[in-house]
Amino acid sequence: MFIRSERLFLRPGWAEDWEELLALLGDETVVRNLANAPWPYTAEDAHSFIAMPQDHLLPRFLITAPGADGARLIGGCGLSLLDGEVNLGYWIAQREWGRGYASEAAGAVLRIAHALGHRRVVASHYIDNAASGRVLEKAGFRRTGRVIERFSKGRGFASPTREYEVRFDSPGYCDDDAMVGLQAA
Repeated sequence: MFIRSERLFLRPGWAEDWEELLALLGDETVVRNLANAPWPYTAEDAHSFIAMPQDHLLPRFLITAPGADGARLIGGCGLSLLDGEVNLGYWIAQREWGRGYASEAAGAVLRIAHALGHRRVVASHYIDNAASGRVLEKAGFRRTGRVIERFSKGRGFASPTREYEVRFDSPGYCDDDAMVGLQAA
């Protein structure tokens, strides 16, 4: 599965992406905000991530930014199951922070989640990463009011996270202009 948004192209990982993935996740400031990426991030971790089978109901993507010299890898975004619920996760390379790429990618993946028939998607961020909360809110998420401890392989310990959700009004509704059909719970 592939997604084209206004500025980004989201696609599956390919075997030849491992070195670029390793370089981007070789940054502790990125990895410490992720639950499932270990620190230090190794070549074996990059190969394993790319080799993971895709689930058609829970797709995950590498985020690329097309340019005159080709598309450069800038992050990742996708769906997974977390505590039995559909969860959105994402990361952006530090050099790309502050450009709105995370919110744009998250919004694109939410539209796919809705088209796939998911009625609710959750996401969370570590409390000491407030910028991630702003990303989620810009993508259409609303706070659930829950703060829970989640383990981070990148940190090596559990930290408090703030939980968010998106609920879809009608199954299959997909609008590129606005996330109409989303509502806060």
